[in-house]
Amino acid sequence: MVEVDKEIVGQVLEDFFNVVKDKMAEGNNIYIRRFGSFVNKKRASKKGRDISRGEIIPIPEHFIPSFKPSKEFVEKIKGSDKVRLINEN
Repeated sequence: MVEVDKEIVGQVLEDFFNVVKDKMAEGNNIYIRRFGSFVNKKRASKKGRDISRGEIIPIPEHFIPSFKPSKEFVEKIKGSDKVRLINEN
């Protein structure tokens, strides 16, 4: 195992996630080989309800961020005997 300062690792991860957020906000999708893809998913416009006033309100078309794991990532988790369901005790 390589010894790396926790503060440096923390800063690298923070910078990485800031780049991901910035690029996705620009409309780009991000693919990380053997890990997965960060993609923008389009949500169609629809009608919602303001429950405090009981009014129907329009919700415009918008995009939401999503993560799709790679096949390798999924297989690694499926094959692990250390992963358990959250609700298991």
